[in-house]
Formats: sequence, structure tokens, C-alpha cells
Amino acid sequence: MGTLTRITLDPAVMGGKACIRGLRVTVGTVVGLLAAGRSPDDILKAYPCLERQDIDEALAYAAWRVEEREVPLARP
Repeated sequence: MGTLTRITLDPAVMGGKACIRGLRVTVGTVVGLLAAGRSPDDILKAYPCLERQDIDEALAYAAWRVEEREVPLARP
């Protein structure tokens, strides 16, 4: 996967959740709308500050996060 340039993490914006370009639109909001059956065009109409590339990158970020797994550290 390439570099995700549109996803930002800032503790001062939306409690540090992954957002689109520092806007107050979270990756979770975008992915949730897609999961609920909204089309990318619907999302762009509802959030005119977004661009199609933002939606694509939100999906790429979500897919990357789903592939992560936590590994417990061994305790001495």
C-alpha cells in the first residue's frame, strides 16, 4: 500500500480519531456510510468538503487497520 496522505491523526481534532485531511469528518463516518449502502456520490453531496480520493483513501486506511493485530508481550 502506498502512503496515505489524506488521513490525519490529531489529538485536537475529533479526539484523535483518524480524519480526512484534518477535517472533522472521520474515516469511521465515511466507511460507516458506505457500509450502510450510501454511494460515494451520496457522501460527496452530504459532505461537499470531501473529494473522491478522500473516500478511496478512507477505505484503504480501514482495510489496513483491519489487518493489524495485537500481539501480547511476554512478561518476565
